[in-house]
Amino acid sequence: MSNDEFAQHISRQFNDELEEVRSHLLTMGGMVEKQVADAVSSLVNADSALALEVLTTEKKINSMELAIDEECTRVIAVRQPAASDLRLLVVATKANIDLERMGDEASKIAKMAIKLSEDGVLPKGYIEVRHIGAHVCAMLHDALDAFARFDADLALEVVHEDHSVDMEYESAMRQLVTFMMEDPRYITRVLNVLWSLRALERIGDHARNIAEHVIYLVKGRDVRHLPLEEL
Repeated sequence: MSNDEFAQHISRQFNDELEEVRSHLLTMGGMVEKQVADAVSSLVNADSALALEVLTTEKKINSMELAIDEECTRVIAVRQPAASDLRLLVVATKANIDLERMGDEASKIAKMAIKLSEDGVLPKGYIEVRHIGAHVCAMLHDALDAFARFDADLALEVVHEDHSVDMEYESAMRQLVTFMMEDPRYITRVLNVLWSLRALERIGDHARNIAEHVIYLVKGRDVRHLPLEEL
């Protein structure tokens, strides 16, 4: 599927309905992208006020998820699309779920940020959070860009980046667990950072999911569960 194919329908109204679905999903994606960045910032800067904003945004994202889901269902029921049009709506529905779950993970990070701001600064872990946070934000941005431009090559790059995030996460986990064992005074705070890193790793997984959906949309091939070598 390409941008040209996307815009070619006998019914102009059908074109508009599909464009609205895509536009609404990208708007939601932009909100989630900002939510994740704000959650990371609230954690590394001990900014509880910003963390509270992240938690407020989650409610808006949840509402958008329901609206987009209903919109996709209505178009499928009324238009009974086939081929690439149906793939677009299926992908939008799946990406919608991934975005909402990213919002949930960002909220978990915000809650950890509030706890850490109350408990005190931790000597280690914030550099890793900032680095992995920037990495998964870039993945999400590229996944949404690939969806907007029907770019399977960019989507494939996102899939590969997820492997790098996984390795960075495992390395950070080992360092923080070692630090926690060496200085038990920081156990509670280290655990909060570890949960935040886990949430970021999950956000990277959801960004990969969206990228895989884009490849299916453009190429018509389901590449989930395929090893990187085959991709």
